[in-house]
Amino acid sequence: MTTIYTGRGDEGDTDLRDMSRVSKSSPRIEAYGTVDEANALIGTVRPTGHDDLDELLEAIQNHLHVVQADLANPDPDPDDPQVEPDLVETLEDRIDALDEELEPLTAFVLPGGGESGARLHHARTVTRRAERRVVELARSEPINETVVSYLNRLSDLLFTLGRVANARDGEPEESPTY
Repeated sequence: MTTIYTGRGDEGDTDLRDMSRVSKSSPRIEAYGTVDEANALIGTVRPTGHDDLDELLEAIQNHLHVVQADLANPDPDPDDPQVEPDLVETLEDRIDALDEELEPLTAFVLPGGGESGARLHHARTVTRRAERRVVELARSEPINETVVSYLNRLSDLLFTLGRVANARDGEPEESPTY
């Protein structure tokens, strides 16, 4: 690649992984574009000041590239990048381990806290939006259903990470008042 720009998208279309052209406003582009947004937002969290959280977030950012590649390929070959169930299980294992650090959840938590905690809560909300976009895509085109499970579990992990970051940083959790 000699330059970052090609001009191929100037008419509002872009290439999928299989080199088919689609509108930049297509549900598939919207889905993996929102995953990209979540990935970039997770990048703003690092460094958190906690090496184990930073390593986990780096791994998640790499997983999200696999999610994007999976979504960008409407007809994958077996050797193409795809989200596998073991990635979902990895997230569940991390949630369970990190949850042991926390006081039991007895009420809803307002998103916020310290800088890292607040950014993790923000990343959670964007990940939920990405999940909604993928669910919408799945209503009109076939996708790897494990992607939905992965994004659902990732948003749970980001919530847990926000709580852990706040707890480690001495930031109290606040509950909404009704």
